[in-house]
Amino acid sequence: MTAPGRRTPGPALGEPTAISGPSADWSRVRADLDRHGAAVVCARQDDWRPEEAGARQLQALLGHDWERYLELTHPRVRTRFAASRVLLKFAAAAALGVRPQSVELAYGLTGRPCLRGYDGVDISLSHTDDLLLVGLATDGAIGVDAERSDRDLYGSGLGRHMCTPYEAERIEAMPVAERNPAMVRLWTLKEAYSKAIGLGMRFPFTDFGFSPDRAPTDVLRPDGTPGTVGAWAFRTVSFAGRYTLSVAVGDAGFGRTTDLAAATALDPGIVDALLAALGEEEQEEQEQQEAPARCRG
Repeated sequence: MTAPGRRTPGPALGEPTAISGPSADWSRVRADLDRHGAAVVCARQDDWRPEEAGARQLQALLGHDWERYLELTHPRVRTRFAASRVLLKFAAAAALGVRPQSVELAYGLTGRPCLRGYDGVDISLSHTDDLLLVGLATDGAIGVDAERSDRDLYGSGLGRHMCTPYEAERIEAMPVAERNPAMVRLWTLKEAYSKAIGLGMRFPFTDFGFSPDRAPTDVLRPDGTPGTVGAWAFRTVSFAGRYTLSVAVGDAGFGRTTDLAAATALDPGIVDALLAALGEEEQEEQEQQEAPARCRG
């Protein structure tokens, strides 16, 4: 988890932006990306119900996810799947300056979504109840997670499966009324961080932690000592009085991606280097073919 010599990510992360539908104002999303290198979008699922788009338009919006959508049989699962992907595409389109229908999603080995053809923009997706949550980042990796603030985690005995020894000790020292809210914050932070690094639940929550009783600054080892110093920015906020949201943004070490236009998705310097390398290989092959002819002469 350590990342020596990495710079501290930019300014503090901005507040989540509530989006009421496709026609809402998306300017703040781009402004947050320009200022912070990250943006978080919140929306109600009812504002993004797929049946309102019509089958043909929904198919165009879902793209390669259309077949996956048709395979889902549970109505609520289908609605949430479509609504979350459409929201994600509209958010990405606002950042990239393209039409939502032109945005295609791909998925990694763990199922984590990414933008096909836009490696400079990292994305993350979460949902709970009627809330949809999308994260975008141009500084590096991002992970987001949302949970109902009143979810009973402390009383359920989940602590022994998700808390490090340091976290468990600190939570038990808190007043009783503060213990469950602290557990919910820890859960969403751990979900967000594990999503950002691409491991999800494959990274045991008892192997890393945070400070339960104050704003998170670094990932901590099980004994409470810092594990990531200056490599990550974290934020946990309350939303709509019902939800706890957490965001984790990691510094990739390459600086911020400032030009998100589709025409510049591939770095010209990389293209030049590839062309030069291919030219050298062709020249070497030609010289090798000519060498036997010279020997025979």
